Amino acid sequence: MTYTKAMAFDLEQQEVAKLAKVLSHPARVAILQHLAQAKTCISGDISNALPLSRTTVSQHLQELKNADLIKGEIDGLTVCYCINQEQFERAKQLLEKFFGNISSCCNGCDC
Repeated sequence: MTYTKAMAFDLEQQEVAKLAKVLSHPARVAILQHLAQAKTCISGDISNALPLSRTTVSQHLQELKNADLIKGEIDGLTVCYCINQEQFERAKQLLEKFFGNISSCCNGCDC
């Protein structure tokens, strides 16, 4: 097995970093918001709701699916996408814990 520098950090730190990387593109954030607002699986063209081409949206959907934040079920020629609630809850917990553990390093200074 190849050792990478990421392995020098604990699993939770690695998980937060992977999540942050997936969420680092506004198109992916917009897709997640769109799916969450729909509150149902969306089959059809999500690109109609975004200022992006189908190909670009498809690439972002694949990144979100690889991160397990969304599910996609193939039904013939269509794919039905929805939020993966379990992984979404895990992501929410990780980020809440991460941001909750960070406090200001400055105690009243003006930096």
